[in-house]
Amino acid sequence: MAQTPSFSREAMKQYKWFLSRYPTRRAALLPTLRLAEQQFGELGVAEMRYVADLMKISPAAVFGVVTFYTHYRRAGTGKFHLQVCSTLSCALRGSEDVVTRISERLGISPGETSECGLFSLSKVECLGSCDTAPMLQCNDDYHEGLTLEDVDQLIEQLRSEASQGVNG
Repeated sequence: MAQTPSFSREAMKQYKWFLSRYPTRRAALLPTLRLAEQQFGELGVAEMRYVADLMKISPAAVFGVVTFYTHYRRAGTGKFHLQVCSTLSCALRGSEDVVTRISERLGISPGETSECGLFSLSKVECLGSCDTAPMLQCNDDYHEGLTLEDVDQLIEQLRSEASQGVNG
């Protein structure tokens, strides 16, 4: 049986600081989810339920927030989460070609994770970098003004990092 997640002493201290900074408990949900993601590595059902219980809000409310925002690492997401902006600026400058290239190189479609577990691909709404379109976010890093050659280089770089044990 899997152990129930719980915050470390340091994470709990951070959580309590969040509560002191926001006007209501629920207003601290986003940073608390980021803290949980950092503490547990991903936000699966058990982690979302822990946050809901901790914050005294419904699990459905937590699930709704986690599934609405694409930047949270959900259970089953690959080590490298490639999120390609698909809004107008990026679409006009070739984001669909970027998605196609990634799909071809990794053998996955948007919404899927590679068999090796290294890569997940998502098409997402605006990532706030319209002037550098097309762009993608890999974990916490932005890659802007992408060419198809840049995409190829990024995939090779990430594969190399993974084989060398570098955190991604």
